[in-house]
Amino acid sequence: MTDKKTLSIQFWRYLWAFILVALSGCLGEVVDGIIVGNLISTDGVSAINLTKPLMQLMFTLSLLLAAGAGMLVAYALGQKDIAHARTLYTQSMLGSIVAGGIFTIIGFVAPEEVTRILCDEPELFEMTNDYSSVMLLGAPVFMLSWGLATMVGVDGSPRLVSVSVVVVNVVNLVLDLFFIKVMGWGITSSSAASVIGNFIGILVLLWHFRMPSAQLRLISPNKGLNLWGSIISQGAPLAIASVCLTLMLYATNSIVLSKLGTTGIFVFSVGMNLLTIYNLFLSGTVETLQSLGAVQVGEGNNEGLQLVLNKSFFFITVSMVATCIYTWLFPGTIAELFGAEDTAVIAECDYALRIFAISFIPFCYIYTLMIVYKLYSYDRLALFISFALSLTVIPVIWAVSEFALSWIWYSFLIAYIVEMATIAILHKVTHVKFEIKEEQSE
Repeated sequence: MTDKKTLSIQFWRYLWAFILVALSGCLGEVVDGIIVGNLISTDGVSAINLTKPLMQLMFTLSLLLAAGAGMLVAYALGQKDIAHARTLYTQSMLGSIVAGGIFTIIGFVAPEEVTRILCDEPELFEMTNDYSSVMLLGAPVFMLSWGLATMVGVDGSPRLVSVSVVVVNVVNLVLDLFFIKVMGWGITSSSAASVIGNFIGILVLLWHFRMPSAQLRLISPNKGLNLWGSIISQGAPLAIASVCLTLMLYATNSIVLSKLGTTGIFVFSVGMNLLTIYNLFLSGTVETLQSLGAVQVGEGNNEGLQLVLNKSFFFITVSMVATCIYTWLFPGTIAELFGAEDTAVIAECDYALRIFAISFIPFCYIYTLMIVYKLYSYDRLALFISFALSLTVIPVIWAVSEFALSWIWYSFLIAYIVEMATIAILHKVTHVKFEIKEEQSE
């Protein structure tokens, strides 16, 4: 068993490392939006937001192939089964490369067809196509970067993960400015900078495997093909939640664009960038909870798992409250950050952002609770949340847009309140008891 002081130190070490991992994706999107909004146009911000369902789909596959395997690797390391951990790691990395390669092929063969699915607004089509085409071509880099970061963190090098993230974002920022301002390459250069930054990050992460402490190694891919059922099953709740988020982003983008036009989609894009900030803290917390929590489950350490849970909920609460307070006090600074200059647009952003700031709090709690249910093997409840988390938003925002358009920004809050009430009822009727089941500790 790990003593409380040591486990507490591990928690904070893992948390900040995984927050920096999340920061890679977060800043990649937010910095792209800020630079594009100020150096190109606010339509560029909208184009990036319209591309988010595509990036979310890639991230979904990464969750399925890497996050699920990462939890199983953590279980195996906790049980000192190094050979099994290496087999899982090898299969996960191979799957990430193959899945990314499929996106690349699509990027060569049918980039405009993909863009037409994302955007039917002629005014925004060209920018959206330029941005998404490069993202498709660079898919293997993104998926390998995300997956490798998860495995390196689980294998005991969260600090190296932190270093790689800093490198990724510095490269992305510098190249963004250079490509757009100096070379004049437009919005295409923004996505190209993200690809190059993540590639450099991969090179940094690979240094982990030169360390004597590294336990994970690539082995023959022929071994462990029978483990894919377990890998997919373990990552399914996270992947399903991400698939549903992809559908939600696509549906809400379409509804907002059709009902409120280019101004509305810009306001919504800024709101989704605010969600990205919440996701920065949420993703770091969830990755820590999965990695460190799964090790405690593997060891049968109920007390250690409870400590990780308590610290996770404490941190996510503090970070959400701080973000919400800032948004309520200074919403205009966020809108102006993305290039908004029109007074009416800034005023609408102020109004919408304050609502979004409150709406995303229950979203973060619900998502974290899904991981808790998964760790305690309440798979059905975890699966329910993975479906409900985003899909509930779609009928709500459609109904509000049809019958009370002025209330459209409240759609997320209404949906999440309904979800929380439903989860509370299901939790009670299924008699959930948060203890590690005996068969997990054997």
